[in-house]
Amino acid sequence: MADITKEQVLETLKTVRGPDLEHNIVELGMVSDVFISDGKVYFSITVPAERAKDLEPMRLAAERVIKEMPGVKGALVALTADKKAGAPAARPAPAQAAPHGHSHSHPHAPPPQPRAAKIGVPGVGAIIAVASGKGGVGKSTTAVNLALGLLANGLRVGILDADIYGPSMPRLLKISGRPTQIDGRIINPMENYGLKVMSMGFLVEEETAMIWRGPMVQSALLQMLREVAWGELDVLVVDMPPGTGDVQLTMAQQVPLAGAVIVSTPQDLALIDARKGLNMFRKVEVPVLGIVENMSYFIAPDTGARYDIFGHGGARKEAERIGVPFLGEVPLTMGIRETSDAGTPLVAAEPDGIVAKIYREIAAKVWKQVEGTPQRAAPSIVFE
Repeated sequence: MADITKEQVLETLKTVRGPDLEHNIVELGMVSDVFISDGKVYFSITVPAERAKDLEPMRLAAERVIKEMPGVKGALVALTADKKAGAPAARPAPAQAAPHGHSHSHPHAPPPQPRAAKIGVPGVGAIIAVASGKGGVGKSTTAVNLALGLLANGLRVGILDADIYGPSMPRLLKISGRPTQIDGRIINPMENYGLKVMSMGFLVEEETAMIWRGPMVQSALLQMLREVAWGELDVLVVDMPPGTGDVQLTMAQQVPLAGAVIVSTPQDLALIDARKGLNMFRKVEVPVLGIVENMSYFIAPDTGARYDIFGHGGARKEAERIGVPFLGEVPLTMGIRETSDAGTPLVAAEPDGIVAKIYREIAAKVWKQVEGTPQRAAPSIVFE
């Protein structure tokens, strides 16, 4: 059987009526770029923020017709709200719709309505983002061990791998296979070491190149967040991709974050990049819970001697300078590298070790700040 094409998907979606009940969602320019991988179809439908709840049946209809297509193994469809987009019914004539269903605002469109307050994830008490300004600072390793530290401290914990382009949780937590679905829609998270886990790495092949634009990233991320059977969790740790791109903006725009943990190394260059992440979270009114200095120093495995090979103390000084908590110094050890590569994180592999103790202390400092704090309403972000 020939592979399913974007054109076939868009043609099928023309059978789904839009909010005006006169035109279909493709003609109205509501469908984002369609991405197809391993027989699964991914796309989002742009709707006015204030009508998202009312238009859920439209999303379900779109998901149903795509899943019924021959050759389709599954579909991930999400409703997304675009600050630039007016109500779909007020869009230009349908005949001018872009080939891939791109939605763009009309220069004379009426101003969009303010966003409604964002709702949290059912059953999840607090959502914490772990972020870094650049790659290579050990952010994902920190996120995993922070989550395990929270778990060791007696909390119910899940972890969401929000790095759509380079998911690492399957490898770091030694999880393989595909998650199951409930009624063909809600996804059961994978699990290991007592953590509930969701990652794009469970849905596509490891070597698949994820070449996605902003709306697709937003669609996949929100579906992994809100259409997963997390159950009752005290905290959900979100491993963000490095930098300040689409995923970070989506999380700040759509999700009520309890706060963010910034991971840096002692180097000046890493600290400069870390400031970008700090400033982004501050601009979108997400509390910065503190800075972790990763690779703070190196402990020689043969002698136990300590070497400050990346410098030392830079993150602590930066935290003091800008007035955010300093959460702790994590040393670089051979054990961290070996256990990360093997999918046996240090907090789980050596729970009584020095590094595991440091992570548990960091976890306690983080939880003390967010404990009892209700999920915050996410701010509105206007793209100028």
